[in-house]
Amino acid sequence: MKLAKHWIAACALLLASGWSALAQTISSPKGGLQLHFSLTNEGVPTYRLSFANGEEIIRQSRLGLEMTDGKKSFDKDLEVTGTKESTFDETWTPVWGEVKQIRNHYNELLVELKKKSNGDPIAIRFRLFDDGLGFRYEFPVQANFRHFRIQEELTAFQLSGNHKAFWIPADYDTNEFPITTSAISEIPKLIDKVREEPLVAKAPTPNVAVQTPLMLKSSDGLYINLHEAALVNYPAMMLNVNATEHQLSAHLVPDKNGVKGYIQTGSVTPWRTIVVSDDARDILASNFILNLNEPCKITDTSWIHPTKYIGVWWEYFIGSGSTWAYSDDRDITIGVTDYQKLKPNGHHGANTEHVKKYINFASQHGFDAVLVEGWNEGWEDNYAYDKEYIYSFTKAYPDFDVQALHQYAASKGVKLIMHHETTSSVVDYERHLHEAFRFMNDNGYDAVKTGYVGPIIPRSEYHDGQWMVNHYNYVAETAAKYRIMVNSHEAVRPTGMSRTYPNWVAQESARGTEFESFNGNHPEHTTILPFTRLMGGAMDYTPGIFEGDLSQYGNNKAKLSTTLVKQLALYVTMYSPLQMAADLPENYEKHLDAFQFIKDVAADWDNTYILEAEPGDYITIARKAKGKNEWFVGAITDENAREALVDFSFLPKGKTYTATLYTDGKNADWRTNPQSYSIKTMKVTHKTKLKQRLAPSGGLAISVKSE
Repeated sequence: MKLAKHWIAACALLLASGWSALAQTISSPKGGLQLHFSLTNEGVPTYRLSFANGEEIIRQSRLGLEMTDGKKSFDKDLEVTGTKESTFDETWTPVWGEVKQIRNHYNELLVELKKKSNGDPIAIRFRLFDDGLGFRYEFPVQANFRHFRIQEELTAFQLSGNHKAFWIPADYDTNEFPITTSAISEIPKLIDKVREEPLVAKAPTPNVAVQTPLMLKSSDGLYINLHEAALVNYPAMMLNVNATEHQLSAHLVPDKNGVKGYIQTGSVTPWRTIVVSDDARDILASNFILNLNEPCKITDTSWIHPTKYIGVWWEYFIGSGSTWAYSDDRDITIGVTDYQKLKPNGHHGANTEHVKKYINFASQHGFDAVLVEGWNEGWEDNYAYDKEYIYSFTKAYPDFDVQALHQYAASKGVKLIMHHETTSSVVDYERHLHEAFRFMNDNGYDAVKTGYVGPIIPRSEYHDGQWMVNHYNYVAETAAKYRIMVNSHEAVRPTGMSRTYPNWVAQESARGTEFESFNGNHPEHTTILPFTRLMGGAMDYTPGIFEGDLSQYGNNKAKLSTTLVKQLALYVTMYSPLQMAADLPENYEKHLDAFQFIKDVAADWDNTYILEAEPGDYITIARKAKGKNEWFVGAITDENAREALVDFSFLPKGKTYTATLYTDGKNADWRTNPQSYSIKTMKVTHKTKLKQRLAPSGGLAISVKSE
């Protein structure tokens, strides 16, 4: 009866608003979802997404684009010139991922339109999967029309109610806000306070808007995720919030001249994506954002590999005195300053002997690589925005011997990971990019962590605008030519481009572990990120902090918002083929029994099983290691203690396995006793169902191996 009422109400609204009753409709492959396209009487293109039974997911919503030249806008006065339906079904193998194979199965509707006044053509392509909808705009090549500028994309998402939202404020320069949970209607009164978060670079939208991926939940238990796929040569999309009408609409990131996109005919926009299910587990299991990206463009991918690493990194954040800079002298000019004549500050972290200790630890415990930040000239005066030539990407500090460390690491079976911080002087980084990559090739580096802290140079650009989107993609594409893997930090959030360039192994693009040393992350933070930031791709979250009380190192009074065991569980629940054991080696040496899980856990998977999930509350995930009869389970909770249920039915039948359980101690609590844990073993089969208490902001980690 509820669904029938929804359907009747929708029809009444349709007729009252003057929508055309003639709609083109396609169904998903299994028939559960329907996409409805129509034009209004004014020639406005619209779409609607529903279940096959009529229950609305996205109510009738407009489509179109507004150009800076209003005569060229595709906002109204359109007519359909043709439609084409097709079906596609393939199974492809990712280079790395959460599953060994991915099915790409959809029904497609291509709608060709033209503007009545001038005949300008545009097309809208819809792809309907069993778990959601993707659509994009396409601009056919025309005889007398080649280039245009977008003022705004008019795409809207009319929600069916006042859904719960898991959101961060829209900002052109950062995506590192804490996540807020509220009803859509509450966002306007909360957003100004959230925007007060102290971040290095901020450029808030002038209106109330939020970022994607946006997770939503309706009052009757429907989960909706809004994002985009295949972000290429186009600005990132934020979402305007009409809190009273419960409507979201596209807000493209502009340049500082106010133009949102410079477009050439023959191109396409990114896909707008809507993942939907009445089961939160399906949202996490969805792969259709990856499916909407182009296949891999790298012919030989044998050099691309998942990586487990440690690094000279966390010591810079904990207040121990270790610094990126070699000297305390701020009067620095790259290419002019002779660092041999500067007085060392005595606490530079990236020195040869110190890095050797990390290499020794990595080798001893089977880690693939060591990241070293602060190795190169320039950190003394890394002033953002007012200085263009900040770093050398080929010249090391006097106390960092590149060749000696390369040879030493190689003798230990370990790689070094290069670090390229740009302090957002991006134009300078592009000038030196090829030189920097050749330097990496010459010295045995096959992976780089890039950083974009601060406002952007060129000074006309924001982090998430079209120019910067093209830069991030250019770095990944160029790195592939040098057989280099890329981990980008402070970049635009991912949109599945790792399918096309799998050497782009991970990004940060959200509030990671380093924020535990600043203002902290809320206990529910990591129960939300897989539903938001991780929808578009892997995150270098840098977990594994065992010593959560930073006051022991100095003046930093911060404390982590998790138990030690939750830090272990994150290696399973926060998917990434790039896994960092982020704590200091000496803290792992104090807890080698717990550290064993970090050593054992895989970084690449044959299969993934989402056992339990509720955004903001809890996640339990099991994964099978790539090519091995080994399984790993991670369960996490928010600030509330709870009981996790682990159903081992994912195990093959007929065999008994040994499970090692890493559990919160009886008195464990993230606030008072975060390091309390216990380790035990038990026998399990596919019939085993385990109930295990998780402490407040606690977790559970399990490794399962054949006997």
